[in-house]
Order: sequence, then C-alpha cells, then structure tokens
Amino acid sequence: MIDEVEITPADPQDEPPAAAATSPEPPVTPEAYAKLLEEKKDLYDRLLRKQAELENSRKRAQREVEEFRQHAAEDLIRSLLPTLDGFERALQHRDPSVPEAYYQGLELIYRQMREVLGRAGLVAIETTGKLFDPHLHQAVETVEAPGRREHEIVGELQRGYKLRHRLLRPAIVKVAVGTPPGSEDAK
Repeated sequence: MIDEVEITPADPQDEPPAAAATSPEPPVTPEAYAKLLEEKKDLYDRLLRKQAELENSRKRAQREVEEFRQHAAEDLIRSLLPTLDGFERALQHRDPSVPEAYYQGLELIYRQMREVLGRAGLVAIETTGKLFDPHLHQAVETVEAPGRREHEIVGELQRGYKLRHRLLRPAIVKVAVGTPPGSEDAK
C-alpha cells in the first residue's frame, strides 16, 4: 500500500528572503534612463488624452440629454399654441348674453397658461407698430395705410412665438404699403 503524504502550503514566514532582494540591481545606463523617461512621458500624455476624451464624452452626453428635453418641451408647447389661440379669440369676441363670471374664469385660465408657458421660455413676438421682419413674421395681406411707414405691421392675425430665442411659430400679420409720414401725395 502507498503511504499518503500530506502536502501543506509553505508558510511565507518560513521562506528565506527572495533572491532578488539579496542581489543588487544592475546599474541603469543613461540610454535606458532616457528610454524610461520617454516611456513615462508617452504614458502621461496618453493618460491626459484619455481623461480629456472622457470629459468630452460626459459633456456631449449631457448636451444631448438637454437637447432631447428641449425638443420634447418644444413639441409639447407647439401643440398647446392652438389652445392658447382659442383662449385669445374667446376673450376678444365676447358675447353679451354670456355672464361676465364666465369670461373672468377664461381670463384666469388663460393668464395661468401664459405664465406656465412663459416659465418654460415661451415669448410672444411683438408685431403691431414694428417693421416687418421675414424671419419673425409672415405677411398674408398688404394694406394701404397713409401715415404709416413702408412695411410697418398694421395688424396681427395670429400671434407668433419664440421659445428660448428660437422661432417656434411666425406671427401672421398685415403689412402697410404706402407713403412715409410727412411726404406729400402726388396727384
């Protein structure tokens, strides 16, 4: 029969010191030292580049999330604009047979809706009395208006809006064509 031998792992305290610790390190030559410095410099440069890439990735991801939120909010606000227009029309064309309390309620809801949309960044485009700007206004009618400047807006048919300095919907307007004030009519 074969005798069983128990093998136990050696205790690290029982081992003699490593051979590397007893033998001196070979001297470093100037060429080897220069190579190590160059390698260290290269690794440090790569580290800085990777850190910059990581920071840029974080900023890009954060910017994309913010753009997504703004786009989602823009779509929601754009879909609410017809409701806002409906409130404005209802408040402009009052029926005397409808109780005043009804219109007061409409005004309250309209005002609250404008405040909420204003906090989201919605701003109405100024029109009446301003000069026509094709970037902000859409002219659907021209009218002769003596005493008005050429291309002055004389009426607003539908209010336009900006959302955080971006045009959301152009204002639909009437524009004056005529003579500037102070000039004499040629007859």
